[in-house]
Amino acid sequence: MKLRPLTGTITALVTPFNPDQSVAYDDLRKLVEFQIKSGINGLVPVGTTGESPTLSHEEHLDVVRAVVEASRGRVPVIAGTGSNSTKEAVELTTLATEAGSDAVLVVAPYYNKPSQEGVYRYFAAVAEATDKPVILYSIPGRCGIEISVSVVERLRAKYPHVRYIKEAGGSVDRVDQLKHALGKDITVLSGDDSLTLPFTAVGAEGVISVASNLLPKEVVQLVNAALAGDLPKATKLHRKLYPVFKTLFIEPNPVPVKYALVRAGIIRSPLVREPLSELTKASEQTLLAVLKSFGK
Repeated sequence: MKLRPLTGTITALVTPFNPDQSVAYDDLRKLVEFQIKSGINGLVPVGTTGESPTLSHEEHLDVVRAVVEASRGRVPVIAGTGSNSTKEAVELTTLATEAGSDAVLVVAPYYNKPSQEGVYRYFAAVAEATDKPVILYSIPGRCGIEISVSVVERLRAKYPHVRYIKEAGGSVDRVDQLKHALGKDITVLSGDDSLTLPFTAVGAEGVISVASNLLPKEVVQLVNAALAGDLPKATKLHRKLYPVFKTLFIEPNPVPVKYALVRAGIIRSPLVREPLSELTKASEQTLLAVLKSFGK
């Protein structure tokens, strides 16, 4: 498959589990098919939404292989391969590339809080381990550090396949900074469903979405309208979807969206792996009220 641009609506897939906590591959394949038939532009297995921190390395790669096989080249598959260990990130990137992923999504090295020079070297090592597109993933709220604009510039200058960044820092100004510095040389993807519209207005070219697990057609419509410059339509869709965007994060991701997917009959179990825990009763009632408005 000739790789299509990694833009538009890309779903950060959940990893469904069986009652014994093993990966529910039948449900995963069903979810992939639901996404593709709904018009999604790409799939991200084993990211944060896919509970990568609690998957073993074997499970991590098996999930990537399963999504690659189920997608059958119809959309790009972007494997999450980041770590707080450069060696581990390189290893996961190499193995995910061998497993057939079309690109990799690499989160900044969390917890360690390296200097920006250390951040640059981390991503440089990953870039040298694959010839597939590398999507940088900046999420300071989880990692404790940001990927500086100057580091993005250095990486883009040296590695032609480092040309994407998922921005989940909650700042429209940050998108402006990246676009001012790099223009068309960097493709920015929103990492927050609720910020997709404002990010797109200043130059972002899509979203890596949690909500599209549940409402892929609706998120695709929003993103397509925004990218087409149809602000009235995009704003109307954003207003409609906003309660879902916010309520799916009423508790740590992916706890709410897994519950919602079970309600919609898309997966069979809302189970998450510890230290995550099931949705509280209070949050369940709040989420149910929002889902009912969408017929879920």
